[in-house]
Amino acid sequence: MYKKINLLFQIFPNIFCYFKRRVAFFLFFCYNINRKVDGLMKKIICLFIIFFLASCGKKEDVIENMIDLSTLNREEILSYATSKKLDLKIIEQYDIKIPKGEFISQSILPNEKLTGKKELTVIFSLGKDPSVYKEYKINELGRIPVMMYHGIENKKNEDTPYTGGNIDKDGYQRTAEAFRADLEFYYKEGYRMIRLTDYVDGIIDVPFGYSPLILTFDDGLSNNIKITGKDEEGNLIIDPNSAIGILESFKKKYPDFQVTATFFINGGLFGQREYNVEILNWLTSHGYDIGNHTYSHANLEKTSISATQNEVGRIYKILEEILPGKYVNIVALPFGTPGSFSNPNFKTILDGTYEGMTYHTKSTLRVGWESDYSPFSSTFNAQYIKRIRAYDNNGVYFDIEYSFKQLQNNRYISDGDKNTITVPKEQEEKVVNKNGLSIVTY
Repeated sequence: MYKKINLLFQIFPNIFCYFKRRVAFFLFFCYNINRKVDGLMKKIICLFIIFFLASCGKKEDVIENMIDLSTLNREEILSYATSKKLDLKIIEQYDIKIPKGEFISQSILPNEKLTGKKELTVIFSLGKDPSVYKEYKINELGRIPVMMYHGIENKKNEDTPYTGGNIDKDGYQRTAEAFRADLEFYYKEGYRMIRLTDYVDGIIDVPFGYSPLILTFDDGLSNNIKITGKDEEGNLIIDPNSAIGILESFKKKYPDFQVTATFFINGGLFGQREYNVEILNWLTSHGYDIGNHTYSHANLEKTSISATQNEVGRIYKILEEILPGKYVNIVALPFGTPGSFSNPNFKTILDGTYEGMTYHTKSTLRVGWESDYSPFSSTFNAQYIKRIRAYDNNGVYFDIEYSFKQLQNNRYISDGDKNTITVPKEQEEKVVNKNGLSIVTY
């Protein structure tokens, strides 16, 4: 609304003079009708009349400057150019950074005097040159790594008897040193983080030529976000060697990393009774998400329908009480069970009722073992997503090194525009476009 009103006044500057003259006539009327007005007041009214009339000089006295056209659409730009008797020429050209259809530049710069100007050229973007897609191997049907972490302990790799940064035999717990190295690796390999819930919904927003990465943490362990107290202003003090402490340091180190993660909790939340509620609110207000890992970390392949409903629903109710509308309705399946999407318990995981509250789960996460498909792929199942266990195993059996080597030839590489799906032409038939995005092929 402001943009259109501003445009109106810039197109019709004499509208101000019209209103000023009206005010002047009104003052003149007051001057004549009230014979009791003293001499001083008459002088004041006279000065106002002179001021308002003098401020509306002849049309040629009004100095007109070019406005900023970047906020206007093509129709508004045409209207403006017509009102200023400018010959408008619109050019479209490829641009690697500016999305298709958006404004690039104007030949008459904002605030430049229009006196003597007869032509106006405005350039709009055609998006990226198709040859660039091939050069950068853009493919938004490529696979996406969803990393599965659990605990991050403040230890060095040399302090553990296991491979690399593993603290336990199976690598579910990582050292702080290893976690920092993981993040450095992801960043330097050209990955940028996105929210898990955005992945499920098909919203992939990473820069051109980069690939999306998703971090998840199961079990709500205290070392995910360890609180050591509060400062003088009452803010939580976070251990810099806990998972969040490390992630926050990477936010500062690499602002373009788009740092985020989803934490899946059980009934004990983050195991810090004094701070649990504040932790949950802090996380959601600092770009992180909270999800459901069942109340008691139950094996949902073995529970009854009723017990499954209680396990899932109880956590949803806790989250709704503490974070109404701010958590994600995603369940990280304990032990990765049920191991089959066709298991009878799955319907109850997805939809159910607990103590009068109805819940809906839009996605579940598995425990293994490899990257998953693009959300635009016909093979993607948003309700049953694979993850990569973030551990070291000398480059074999689906550890970090092995999994990212597998991604070298089939990773999702972004076109930089979340409103388009760009794929090689031969793969177009595999695209599922649920969000009605523009499809670009090359």
